[in-house]
Amino acid sequence: MSSSKKKIVHGFFWTGIQLVVNQGFAFLIRIVLAKILFPEEFGVVGMATVFTGFVQVLNDLGVASALVQRKRENLKESHYHTAFWSGVVWSVALYAIMAIIIAPIAANFYDQPILRLLIPVLSIGILSSPINLVHKAQLTKILDFKKIAIIDNISNVSAGIVALGLAYWGAGVWSLAFNSVASILIAMPLYFRATGWIPRFIWDKVAFSDIFGFGIYTTGTNITNYWMQNLDYMLIGKFVGAYSLGLYSLAFILTDTFRMRLMAVINNVMFPIFSQRQDQLDNVINLYKKTIFYNCAISFPIMMFFMVLGEDFVSSFFGAKWGGLGEPLQILAVSVMFHMMTSGNNALIRAMGKPNIEFKIQLFKSIIYIPMLVYAIIYHGIIGAAWVVLINKILAVFFAQFTINRVLGRNLNSLLAKELTAPIFSVIVAGVLAYSANYYGIHIVITTIVLFLTYIIIIALMRKDVYGEVKSLILK
Repeated sequence: MSSSKKKIVHGFFWTGIQLVVNQGFAFLIRIVLAKILFPEEFGVVGMATVFTGFVQVLNDLGVASALVQRKRENLKESHYHTAFWSGVVWSVALYAIMAIIIAPIAANFYDQPILRLLIPVLSIGILSSPINLVHKAQLTKILDFKKIAIIDNISNVSAGIVALGLAYWGAGVWSLAFNSVASILIAMPLYFRATGWIPRFIWDKVAFSDIFGFGIYTTGTNITNYWMQNLDYMLIGKFVGAYSLGLYSLAFILTDTFRMRLMAVINNVMFPIFSQRQDQLDNVINLYKKTIFYNCAISFPIMMFFMVLGEDFVSSFFGAKWGGLGEPLQILAVSVMFHMMTSGNNALIRAMGKPNIEFKIQLFKSIIYIPMLVYAIIYHGIIGAAWVVLINKILAVFFAQFTINRVLGRNLNSLLAKELTAPIFSVIVAGVLAYSANYYGIHIVITTIVLFLTYIIIIALMRKDVYGEVKSLILK
């Protein structure tokens, strides 16, 4: 196996381990917390995270992407020190704004006094994330995903265990708040130890312009993406209430959180690899189409499970208090399937040094999406919101293809359609069989086995080349 292929396989292996541990443990944490807590408590935390999550986006300023994308010969030590201290100063200013200004505004907006205290607590991560950001960018640039995975797993598992204990002791929403913040704080000393890099009091104007000149477009894209992904939370909390927002939040946790984790794995691995090979177009295209295939192949059967068996799953594991979750869960599962068809898109565009194009496309999409979402939530509640999210993801597939074709100067439509044929056909057949089994009253466990086994068999028959490729990578 070539050295470059080993790096890719190594990266996917460790980020895959990171995904399995984090996603599996996070899923377990959420199931247990959902059994202990009530939808209203999930809803209140959802209200707070609309604001704290947005500030986290502002906190990054595209620094990590800029440090990873730059070629080694164009990156000096001053870039890291400048990025670190700029991030620290910026994060302190943002935290002050959140605690003094945003928290009271949010409490009045939602008529939830607890947000005055909850938002400053959730915002503690703002102060520490810039410190972790530079270290993580250094590890990503040298493709040391093993250390990133170990740090991420230790911090998330530790925070989750304590959050469970707090929930059992009656901490309520504060157990969710702790779970959201603690992992960042726990990771901080681990990143310092992993890199051995110590910031010095160096700030360079040229380095600042270089980093933030690239990062401004990335930040613009991230801000647009954030509000497109979280405006529904804000509007549901305002117009429909905490209970409905709690239902909607859990539907997203079960579906879209998996999508975000999986896409994070792909983007974290492929972005530095695309950046290193940005001058090798054919190689980049080959890697990109495989990224699309594997993302869809992994996620499709899981989302089909929620489409076919979502209501039974909710009633069995979460109980009657979460009634009404089934339909939005099914709709959002379909939206994730379409979203996965665009996986790797952002990593490739940024790696090719074209974040401005990505930003313009996202801005145009938001003009279409936001009015639809406002209307749907006000008149149709969380079901309307879920349908608009699905429509947005379908449109995103076409926008993504237009963007990639423009950035690469190639028409990849037929190439990517070929990659998607096997996952789409396999999941449809498996879904029909699972639906039939469920219709005739076969137990959910047996129906689940039928779904996944059918899918694996069909996709293995249709894509024998992939099976051989995976086998050779494992054996070598």
